[in-house]
Amino acid sequence: MDSGEDGNGAQDALPPPPPVPPNVVPIKADSVASEPVKKKVARVPIARRGFASKGQKIALTTNHFKVNVTGADGHFFHYSVSLSYEDGRPVDGKGIGRKVIDRVHETYDSELGGKDFAYDGEKSLFTVGPLPRNKLEFTVVLEDVSSNRNNGNGSPDRGSPNESDRKRMRRPYQSKTFKVEISFAAKIPMQAIANALRGQESENSQEALRVLDIILRQHASKQGCLLVRQSFFHNDPKNFIDLGGGVLGCRGFHSSFRTTQGGLSLNIDVSTTMIVQPGPVVDFLIANQNARDPFSLDWAKAKKMLKNLRVKTSPSNTEYKITGLSEKPCKEQLFTLKQRNGKDENGEAQTIEVTVFDYFVNHRRIELRYSADLPCINVGKPKRPTYFPIELCTLVSLQRYTKALSTLQRASLVEKSRQKPQERIGVLTNALRSNNYDAEPMLRSCGISISRDLTQIEGRVLAAPRLKVGNGEDFFPRNGRWNFNNKKLVEPTKIERWAVVNFSARCDIRNLVRELIKCGGMKGIHIDPPFDVFEENPQSRRAPPIVRVEKMFEEIQSKLPGAPQFLLCLLPERKNSDLYGPWKRKNLSEYGIVTQCIAPTRVNDQYLTNVLLKINAKLGGLNSMLAVEHSPSIPIVSKGPTIILGMDVSHGSPGQSDVPSIAAVVSSRQWPLISRYRASVRTQSPKVEMIDSLYKRLSETEDEGIIRELLLDFYVSSGKRKPDQIIIFRDGVSESQFNQVLNIELDQIIEACKFLDEKWSPKFVVIVAQKNHHTKFFQHGSPDNVPPGTVIDNKVCHPRNNDFYLCAHAGMIGTTRPTHYHVLLDEVGFSSDDLQELVHSLSYVYQRSTTAISVVAPICYAHLAATQMSQFMKFEDTSETSSSQGGMTSAGPVPVPQLPKLQESVCNSMFFC
Repeated sequence: MDSGEDGNGAQDALPPPPPVPPNVVPIKADSVASEPVKKKVARVPIARRGFASKGQKIALTTNHFKVNVTGADGHFFHYSVSLSYEDGRPVDGKGIGRKVIDRVHETYDSELGGKDFAYDGEKSLFTVGPLPRNKLEFTVVLEDVSSNRNNGNGSPDRGSPNESDRKRMRRPYQSKTFKVEISFAAKIPMQAIANALRGQESENSQEALRVLDIILRQHASKQGCLLVRQSFFHNDPKNFIDLGGGVLGCRGFHSSFRTTQGGLSLNIDVSTTMIVQPGPVVDFLIANQNARDPFSLDWAKAKKMLKNLRVKTSPSNTEYKITGLSEKPCKEQLFTLKQRNGKDENGEAQTIEVTVFDYFVNHRRIELRYSADLPCINVGKPKRPTYFPIELCTLVSLQRYTKALSTLQRASLVEKSRQKPQERIGVLTNALRSNNYDAEPMLRSCGISISRDLTQIEGRVLAAPRLKVGNGEDFFPRNGRWNFNNKKLVEPTKIERWAVVNFSARCDIRNLVRELIKCGGMKGIHIDPPFDVFEENPQSRRAPPIVRVEKMFEEIQSKLPGAPQFLLCLLPERKNSDLYGPWKRKNLSEYGIVTQCIAPTRVNDQYLTNVLLKINAKLGGLNSMLAVEHSPSIPIVSKGPTIILGMDVSHGSPGQSDVPSIAAVVSSRQWPLISRYRASVRTQSPKVEMIDSLYKRLSETEDEGIIRELLLDFYVSSGKRKPDQIIIFRDGVSESQFNQVLNIELDQIIEACKFLDEKWSPKFVVIVAQKNHHTKFFQHGSPDNVPPGTVIDNKVCHPRNNDFYLCAHAGMIGTTRPTHYHVLLDEVGFSSDDLQELVHSLSYVYQRSTTAISVVAPICYAHLAATQMSQFMKFEDTSETSSSQGGMTSAGPVPVPQLPKLQESVCNSMFFC
């Protein structure tokens, strides 16, 4: 069944209601209403309780520019815009709206009271003060509606060199009449911004800031920029970086207005998006498929790649949208050509069938060098194709590339787009000068002026926490890092029953094993010689990954006396080996064996130490721990049983609409430790951000949710204690979703607690961590990044809410990206200092490296667990073929495939390390 809409968006008639069975007694409705309903009060983020003071003060600047507002007593007026063609069809093409509204603005200036507009390109338009009337209707004509987003009915005859012929062809197709309706929707007081700065946020203040953002977007759009949410990108080849595969990185700017303790500020940052390489279509396809020449292209792949991209055709220089490719090559593809002067006996124009090649070469006298044997580009409607030879088509600049990048492209992007702090400051201040916002009439009419200087603020640098390593030694990290040279791990394990498995990797295995045993000994890990080295049978190399793994396990089982404690696995490729997922799944969910995959290139002491840190953590050891954990003296956390949770949801790449999202929650175990974690991972509907399996009640006695699983493990591993305090770190949610975290997710967690024990009510702390924001910090008068441990909770932070920025790690390359922590709830009553100190300490308990990391370890572990388990099921991306967008069909959410369960022996381990 379809979703109740036909192509024009008209609603189908509803089906009749189902028949009522004869023996039904209607329920009286108001009996329910007469009982008092206990209405739940929705939680909102808590307000800041005070500022922290610990740490060494440091002078910083930030990429926020102060905004002065003088016209605060005015109003923005919001109007809704509806655009239609003459015949009443709504305009659906994107991009055409701005052209139409610009034309309305030029043509009807006096009817509009000379007002300037801020238009969002779709259905909303804003003015400062009201328009003369609440409802206005206009008609405008646009001559050259570029891009055939809405007219697929021209034969390829367009733009022929013959002048009179071109005039005749052009009139009916190229000019379009539009009807525009502008009607009053709402009135937004600018005073709302001032209220928000005093901590009183409202619908109005968010709308007023949205208007300011729209003014900036429109300003950029008028300069011909590509707009992507709050960022804009100029069409300037100086800003393009070649990433290979026909994809360019395009440098631009993010800009958004933020309310802060220091007043309104404009946050400007460097931003990069991916675009399709402009120029001849063939060049793009050759780069994209890494082909030798146009004749070795995979055209099925090309068709998917090109669909919906815009091209200009020569010689007429008209813009179209690609709808597909021709079935046949250019020299065989026929179409019907109307004859110029011949009429048949019915007075109809005579037609002949010609090939596209013949038409362009012989009728239009255009030389074609290589298109004859290649498919044509189709820019028409499905029923009425319009073909162009491929060499006459060039891709327009600034078209977004939205598919996932390859590993190489991503590495290239990171390497080529990073900037040192000083360089970034220079680029940002130049951007502000060249944008010339002071000349923007809409900003002037609201009395807004923007400072040209970065905002100066004061930060504090927290001292690194003291660590414990082996033999009771203390260790002080310096500049966010430490090492295990001449030191033992705090809790080393023994590796006894183990073996090496080699999937055809080229490597001196005997030497590797010898060095590993030696390096382990130095760190306190006792490693027995391996039972055996299993080499892959060369015949298996060509087999599919799952078969290779099966064969290897048959070999292992036939030779080993019992299940090994540990398998070291050598893979032939360094990144993205397709053996990784099937191998991990086999070990963890079928056999319960701990495994470490390596793809050794340079085997040295540093490399082996890093591998051993991971193995030790997976086998239940600890590499280092906080001194305050050892003595237990962590403020509040050590006083009563406390569990720390890290929660994250990872989604498929933007191009994948129906790969399930993966929710991971990790939890600390063995209180009073905060360095040991275990994970629970589940799939859920694609692109759903809220975790839906925290509490899953099956019956009166059964809950198969994530939280119950984690709480039971905490209870068993912490000496049969239930946690009094539950500290939750949630990653990856935007400000607009804070209330859902507090009211939906937290409620599920509370339900799970009540289900375990009705009388138990632990206290909660909920903290959101954000990495993808655009606030950066710079050391005043120094070219270096801010030192690790830098924390900021004033000036650029929220006027009301309890948030702070922390750079816990040492930024080695590029500009440090601080993590923005928002404390949404604190029932425990942490002081600001203690809470910031706890978050800082949790950046030092990551077992995989000897450095402080940029976000608390539980969140990093949740990412790792989600990534690893997602490899268990290589979800084939079916979004090209399937019709369901985002896992929804007209019948509701589609059930998602479940992840396999881990074996008892490994499910409580740090398998994700």
